[in-house]
Amino acid sequence: MKDIDTIQRQLDRVLAFFPRVEARITGLFGVNTLILAICALNVSAEDLKLWYVSVPGALFVAALGTSYTYLFKANFPDVRGGEGSLVYFGEIRKRTEVGYRDEVIACSDEKYRDDLIGQTWRNADILCSKYEGVKKAIIATTISLVPLFIFLAATATIHGRIPFFKS
Repeated sequence: MKDIDTIQRQLDRVLAFFPRVEARITGLFGVNTLILAICALNVSAEDLKLWYVSVPGALFVAALGTSYTYLFKANFPDVRGGEGSLVYFGEIRKRTEVGYRDEVIACSDEKYRDDLIGQTWRNADILCSKYEGVKKAIIATTISLVPLFIFLAATATIHGRIPFFKS
């Protein structure tokens, strides 16, 4: 594959996946924040003195904290690399406008092709790390649901929101 247009299309194909993973990050962040707000609205300081509220609450917060950590890592992946690249935004920024223009004009087709191939690989690597982070965050959020439901049931029972248990 030596055709620059073909290589450019491959890079574009990889870059087209970024909005998908970004949407998942944003969506899960919203879900996590909503879950956290629901818990905050259903608990009082007195409730936390009870072990059957504080233990599932702590497990829930730990799992949700893990999810937030993975979301943060997915949202801000390691973007180092691409030294000397004429395509990578981080390396373009290190140059002046005139310097960048002069380097692009002086660049051979072979060097540009190699740069595109390197950028395709690097962006695929970044994309994979973002997807892995989102996957781990989804798993952590899913794990948090069991202690969340126990926590909500306990606080609802304490505050008489479950008619069956009202005294």
